[in-house]
Formats: sequence, structure tokens, C-alpha cells
Amino acid sequence: MSAGGFLSAEELLAGGPRGLPHAIERALWHLGFSDVRVVDGAGDEGADLLAVRDREQWVLQCKWSSRGTIGREGVDDLERARTRYRADRSVLVTNTALNRTAEARRTALASVGIEIAVWNGPTLATIWERMPDRVPGGIQLRPYQREAADAIEKDLTRHGTALLVLATGLGKTVVGGETIARYLSRSPGAPVLVAAHMKDLVEQLERALWRHLDKWTPTRLLTGDTRPTSLDGVLVGTVESVLGAVRKGHRPELVVIDETHHVGENGRFAELLDLCGDAAKLGVTATPWRGDKFDITARFGPASHTMGIADGMAHGYLAAVDYRLFVDNIDWDAVKEVSQHGYSIKELNRKLFLPQRDEEIIERFRTAWRETRDPRAILFCQTIEHAERVAALLAASDQAWENASFLHSGLPRQRRQILLNEFRLGRVPVITCVDVFNEGVDVPDVNLIGFLRVTHSRRIFVQQLGRGLRLSPGKRALKVLDFVTDIRRVAATLDLRRNLEAADTEVMNRAPTGESRIEFNDETVGSLLDHWIEDAADLETAADEVKLQFPDRGGIH
Repeated sequence: MSAGGFLSAEELLAGGPRGLPHAIERALWHLGFSDVRVVDGAGDEGADLLAVRDREQWVLQCKWSSRGTIGREGVDDLERARTRYRADRSVLVTNTALNRTAEARRTALASVGIEIAVWNGPTLATIWERMPDRVPGGIQLRPYQREAADAIEKDLTRHGTALLVLATGLGKTVVGGETIARYLSRSPGAPVLVAAHMKDLVEQLERALWRHLDKWTPTRLLTGDTRPTSLDGVLVGTVESVLGAVRKGHRPELVVIDETHHVGENGRFAELLDLCGDAAKLGVTATPWRGDKFDITARFGPASHTMGIADGMAHGYLAAVDYRLFVDNIDWDAVKEVSQHGYSIKELNRKLFLPQRDEEIIERFRTAWRETRDPRAILFCQTIEHAERVAALLAASDQAWENASFLHSGLPRQRRQILLNEFRLGRVPVITCVDVFNEGVDVPDVNLIGFLRVTHSRRIFVQQLGRGLRLSPGKRALKVLDFVTDIRRVAATLDLRRNLEAADTEVMNRAPTGESRIEFNDETVGSLLDHWIEDAADLETAADEVKLQFPDRGGIH
């Protein structure tokens, strides 16, 4: 890497329009920002990056040029973005410089109190020289994380393979990053490969690694949309893309597979690991279970270190949990009979809307909301349509929820990033979602979770629960409202019909309960740890369903 590192004129020129915001994103972490999100794309309203530092919202517009200066449109774009995102500070970033028209426009805005800072080529060079070699604060390993890193290092040295199993919220990415940092300290400049199954996940992994590496160590992102000019340093990519590079001869010395439960006996990950031959190999996962029963230890050996949810809670590394299970009074067999489509219980979970049931859920949620200090909530729904319906119902039900929003895979990535930024700032207090938070999304401020109507696999269930288990300053505990227990238990006993037409949804305005009101019975209020998730791996799975065994009421206090 050149003398100016990833902010040098040469690197920025080679990186092109995509490379400039990527480099600035990494620089912002070195400058002490606590939340940085790329929102560049159609409909960004003038913003490329949103960043938070000291609870201030920054908005940055990046203008790349191969040779010319930047005109007034860059300033106008940023002024529009400043208003749209209610930014406290705004910065126009360019690898070259502004022309006279742009400077005149910036001066005119300053005269009416609108300040727009400019980071140009020389400014970026100065930032590089002054910013610390490592991200401020760094990573302070917890004792178990240090033990895990030591065990992994030992297994990699002895066997060439290692496996880490840490529950969501315990920092598996931190341990993986520490492993990479240690490896590079022993073998400076060695090519390292980090692979995962999903583009959003690998993008987050690259960002996470910046906290472990000095600013001189290049990281490269390789996906279907992003192809770096060089594969040196730490290459982070989707399995499809990195497999193509390895087929063409790229040979890493260390391979890290995140979300290792996606590794099967055959398939793309298996081919990648085979082609990497004698490279050291580390698998990292929170949920080692696979539906096809393939044992990932066949690839990575016995787990070098393991810590589950229960141990994490017991040692104070995960948030305490107040878990409340609710069973409704709906006769689901009667609902099945009345349903125009004759849905099975599993199909009712996905295809039937009972407004009375959702309204009663809202009332229970309102009570929990008022009991929670500075509430930030995620509600997990079964389908996109259900998530959108619940978000609309929330927004209409309480002034505190007027900005409630839905988040699902049908939204553009840019919209998801903007929404997460607003959630982090507290501008969006509640998010309804469908599986988006299962893997690779860090939302430590969440202190209230609701499971509305989902039959989970144990892997998805533990991943979603883990979204709220991360510790955060000022966070006392995680409150969980589970409204799906009765459906889950009934569904496990029924012969389910498959391959239903996706469009066949139904709204039933009056449920056949014998009453006009749907009620929920609070089966248990207490500690999740003490009662039934002492070992999340013991949850039984069949056809992607879970049958949970709940304690008798007499044993709950």
C-alpha cells in the first residue's frame, strides 16, 4: 500500500466512484465515529454516508473524479441531504477539489448559517497522517474471548483447523478478528480469506475487521457487485465470488468461514475448502446445527471453544432476560374449519390475519413498552405482509410509535441502512421485520423483542433472540414477549400441506373463539435462563419447527 494508505491519491483514483465512500467509511471509524452506514444509491437524496459521533448525525457526500474538479451540484446535493437526514454536520468529500462555482455556493450557504465542510485530496492526506494507526478504543477482549483465541491459535498450529461456537452477542466476530490479527503479526503480509454466504454479511465482516487491523493492512471486498483491483491483504467476500478467485489461482494462507453452519458435505463451501488445500481453516458460528445432519466438525475438528446463551448470561456477558410466554384462547382447529381456504395450522401462521389477535398483541406490547426504560423494540413477524400490517397498526395506535417502520428483504439495501441509522439514533423506536435480523446485523440497543406469529427452527429462533442479548450502556435487561407458543405446539402435531400459492392470504374479522375478544394468558414471567433455555442446543427440530417444553405454572414465581 502506498505512503498515504487507503486515503492516498493513487488508491482513491484506482478505487473509482465506489472506492471513495468505502475508504471514507473506514477512515470515519479511525476518527472515532460510533456508527457509520453507506446509503449511496438511487433515492439517497444527496447522502453517501451517515455517521454518528457524540450523538451527532453527520451526513457525507462523496464526489469522485478521475481528473477534473467538482461542481456546484455536489454542494446542492449535500444541502438537500443535510435537511433530509436532519444532520448536525455535513461534509463534501472529493479526491480532487471544488471548482469556483461550488466554492461560491458553499460561501453563500455559510452566510445564512449553513456550514458545509470540504475534505479534498490534501485534506484526506492530512487526515491519514493524523488519524491513529488503530481505531480508537480498540477491542478489549473478555476473558473467555482471550481463552477462545488462545485455543484457536493452538488448534490451527497443531491441526490446521479450528472451530469456534459462540452464541449471538458473545463476540464471535471479535474472536475471529483477533485470530486474524494474531496470524498477521506472525506472518506479516500473508493473504487471508474471509468468506460467508451473504453479501450484506461480508460487508459487515469487513467493517468489523477494521477494529482489529492497523490502517496499513488493506482489506478488499469481493462480491458480485464489487471487484477490487488487488487481492492482497485480507480478502472478504461471498462464497461464490471468492470461489471464482480461488479457481483462478488465488491461494490464501488462512481461511475463515463465518456462519459455518452453511458448510455442508458438498457444495460451494466444501469446494472452496478443498481448493484451499493446506491453508489454515477456521469455522465460526453461533448455531452449529444443520437440517441435513451434516456434522461440521468433520471439516473443522472438535470445537476449540464453546459458550452458549446460558453460560453467557450466567457470567454477565449477555443481557438478563425477562421472558414472557403468552397463549391465546383461539380454537385454532375451529379457525381452520372456518377458513375459506381450509388452511392447516402451519398455513394459518403464514396466510391468515386475525385483526383482533394483533390488536390484543398491541395492548400487551404497550404495557411492556411503558415498563421499559428508553425502549427500543424489534417485533419478528412471519411474512412481509404481516410485518407491514403490524407496523401500520403500531403507528396508528400510539403517538410514541408514530415512526414505527418495517424492515424486510423486499426493501432496497439503502433503505435498510437508513432505517438502522434512525433506529440507532432513536428516531425509529420500533421495527417489525421478517428474518432480516437473523445474521449479521448488530443492534445492541434493543431491549424489547416480540415473537408475534412464527414457527421457528431452533437456529433462527436463537439468532433472533440473540439480537437483543448484546450488552449496551444503560441497558438493564432484555424483555421478550412470545405470542406464538400455542400455534407452535399445535403445528407440531399436524400434517402440513406444502407448496401453497403465495398470494392466497385471508383476513378473518371475527375469530371463532365464542367471544368477540381475543385474550392471551401469560404462561410464565421470569428468567429465560432459569426456566427453559439452559441449553438452546437441546431444542427439538422437525421440518423446521420447534416444540418447546414449558414448566408448570406452579414452578414459576
